[in-house]
Amino acid sequence: MKRTIATGLAALLLSATAATAQDAPFGTEADANYAQLLWDVMMSSNLVGDDAIMATPYDGQEPHGMMLETFYSKATIEGHTGDLIVKRNYGPEGVDAAAILMDPGKHLGAVTVMFRREDGYDADNANWFWVKYLPDGTLDKTPNGMQMAGRVAKGADQGCIACHSSAGDDYVFTSDHMAAMQ
Repeated sequence: MKRTIATGLAALLLSATAATAQDAPFGTEADANYAQLLWDVMMSSNLVGDDAIMATPYDGQEPHGMMLETFYSKATIEGHTGDLIVKRNYGPEGVDAAAILMDPGKHLGAVTVMFRREDGYDADNANWFWVKYLPDGTLDKTPNGMQMAGRVAKGADQGCIACHSSAGDDYVFTSDHMAAMQ
């Protein structure tokens, strides 16, 4: 009898944990898996990795980097083609474009990405999928350990969605580049 109760209690706790993880606004295992597919597409397009194409870095600001490179493209994942914005975030403060171009890997702090998913993914936020990768392609994490992939910080007063919502309906601060992609 005790064993049956203990087994039932363990099953209940496991299902409660799984339900909580599914209800997380971002950082779920499904988000991490999708982020890996996205990284693989960016690698094959030379947008990330050792053979990544380079552009002239420009001055940036927090929360990204002191110097940035931004690329606008399209990508296809699981049969869906969407807008792709890849931002390479460089630092530390004081680094300049010449130093980055000579040794980008030394100065790359993170790669932040917006990918427009299929209609209905997150209609409230223009269907953007947000990701913050470390330079090696692993997912960065929030201070409380959540993987930064998916609807990052949906409903919060800070984070990707909160900041980019101030850019207008398309959530893109550089809308002129997006218009050129259409």
